[in-house]
Amino acid sequence: MLILLLLAVAGGFTVLQMWGGVGPARSNVTVLIPEGASMTRAAAELEKAGAITSAQRFVLLARVFGGSTPIKAGEYRVPAHLSQSDVLAMLQGGNTLQRFVMIPEGTPSILVYEALMKAPQLSGDIAVPAEGSVLPDSYAYNRGDTRQSVLDHMQKAMVNYLAKAWQNRKPGTAVTSPRDALILASIIEKETAKPEERRMVASVYSNRLKRNMKLDADPTIIYPVTKGKPLGRRILRSERDAVNDYNTYTKQGLPIGPIANPGRAAIDAALDPAQSNAIFFVADGSGGSVFADTIEQHNANVAKWYALRRARGEM
Repeated sequence: MLILLLLAVAGGFTVLQMWGGVGPARSNVTVLIPEGASMTRAAAELEKAGAITSAQRFVLLARVFGGSTPIKAGEYRVPAHLSQSDVLAMLQGGNTLQRFVMIPEGTPSILVYEALMKAPQLSGDIAVPAEGSVLPDSYAYNRGDTRQSVLDHMQKAMVNYLAKAWQNRKPGTAVTSPRDALILASIIEKETAKPEERRMVASVYSNRLKRNMKLDADPTIIYPVTKGKPLGRRILRSERDAVNDYNTYTKQGLPIGPIANPGRAAIDAALDPAQSNAIFFVADGSGGSVFADTIEQHNANVAKWYALRRARGEM
């Protein structure tokens, strides 16, 4: 009897080690559990990937120790040496492998389209989204998701954030609708790469709008030429003088639509610009801008910028 008891204890310990001990995978493995797969089918996929040593044993132990929670379909990344117990918990919890597509602030919609079309393991086709309809961010998706479903998520995020930002806008802003705020934010996004300058750039354009001055924003010249992609050269005089619905050198007020997909900070800046009288700005030679309240101040700043460019051999 003592021998039998010892054998039973040893056997039980061995079973527990099989179930809760170190798994066989020597490195991370990816396993795809098809929709509607049974435990037997899932175990076969796990064994094929090397996440478990025996599908038959896994099914048996899962029935004994795993409870009644069903497994969920999806793509799973199983870490190296994960125990069979934790593998089952992963499948029952639906902790699927998530992939990400990143949309940086200021990305034009043509590049959003290209990013989604290149994203691995997405399915289906999409049209180029409306400019300004996507909120820049990193978006998670699973294998087999459609591109349209990810795009819908991006666009819903923009609708929700713009509505919230509009409700929190500061009194006296130059824009009179969420649509105009989006357009102004897209210009702000393209005009400065420095986060700390966004509200000052917003102030310049807000002051110009309030004074019925043309915005004279270079990015609005470029957009009809490239649809937001980098121009890669200096703006031509003919492009600056072109009459269209975007060029704010030749048209009054805001462009007809956004020229990029602005991020949260640019939207916030458009609706809460800095308090200033500035109506001009020009590059300062260090990646930022210098602002001016009068044309005399601005001309002096421009002269300094040109002198710096000549010293660098750029002119």
